[in-house]
Amino acid sequence: MARSTMLHVRVDEEIKTQASEALAAMGLSVSDAVRILLKRVVNDQAILLELKVPNAQTRAAMEEAHAMAKARTARLESADALIDDLENARFGASQKASQQ
Repeated sequence: MARSTMLHVRVDEEIKTQASEALAAMGLSVSDAVRILLKRVVNDQAILLELKVPNAQTRAAMEEAHAMAKARTARLESADALIDDLENARFGASQKASQQ
């Protein structure tokens, strides 16, 4: 395992508080965000990073996925049921669009 080192950064207290709150909503700490940023800089040789606080629908899906993983359950019974569900969603959306 790579040896870690301490990084000290001075930022405005209000910015730190606001950033900490936004990151917490994404399930990240300030340290996590800094590690992600630095890793992207190394990999991409640029600062190209866009993380956003998930909207209500995404948060609900994340919570559902977390609960299913914890309970070791699935929303659908089989791969065939998943494919049917995806096809119904796709064809349902295209039918709605053609009706408008």
